[in-house]
Amino acid sequence: MRSILLATFELVPDGEAGADRLVRAFADRGVRAEWAVWTDPGVDWAAADAVLVRSTWDYHRRLPEFLAWIEAVSARTRLVNEAALLRWNADKSYLLDLADELPVVPTRTVPAGGLLAGLRDGLAEHGTVVLKPRVGASGIGVVVAAATDDLRLATLTAGPWVAQPFVESVRTEGETSVYVFGGRAVSQLRKIPAASEVRVQEEYGGRTVAVPLDDDAAALAERAVAVAGARTGRQPAYARVDLLRHDGHLVLSELELIEPGLYLDLLPQNAVALAAQALA
Repeated sequence: MRSILLATFELVPDGEAGADRLVRAFADRGVRAEWAVWTDPGVDWAAADAVLVRSTWDYHRRLPEFLAWIEAVSARTRLVNEAALLRWNADKSYLLDLADELPVVPTRTVPAGGLLAGLRDGLAEHGTVVLKPRVGASGIGVVVAAATDDLRLATLTAGPWVAQPFVESVRTEGETSVYVFGGRAVSQLRKIPAASEVRVQEEYGGRTVAVPLDDDAAALAERAVAVAGARTGRQPAYARVDLLRHDGHLVLSELELIEPGLYLDLLPQNAVALAAQALA
């Protein structure tokens, strides 16, 4: 019987919400799936036919260690997604890579020692900016600023950062997330932030609902995944593509190839689609 290890982190050793659905989806394909903490030195990753990166939700806090881990694992067994994709996707400057071929939220990089200059440039261009750490997840350290002395900037985490315009539609229309498996869009969510927030995650009061797959969103999401594959030379087995409506058009906000939550309680089809790709 083939086996796969589902990599998670120490605070959720049994995996993400709905983890049993994913285990069952693999079992239905004759594959034994088990959760394993990526930092556990006792795990024999090489003993599995593949390692699927799932809820490694602390990777951004210990990036050098995580990058060393993916290299070590990929040298011993199949890693999904592949190491080249994970390395490329760990720094949000990948958005600049995609902007040549895709509609992307305007993005500039801001070095750790250049916050004031980068902020002034962003404010002059956009009026209000959103600053995000270049290595970050779950909305941690995301700050909206309307001036260089905006008190909200006191909550910035360490740089470097990316700066983007504040996209007003996030408060009215929300953010669209499309899940793509094997290059094909399978499911879609709508994420709506709480009042006065721009972060859509539940921990900040956001609300997430499953919605029917939209043709335009699906097409853009599939294009984004294809371009990422062409840029890295490795086609993603899975991806979550986050989209916003900016100046009347759908644009790419983020492309998550490392550890997107699958929302298996809302989108159980994600488990089946991922199981089909992980050992394809």
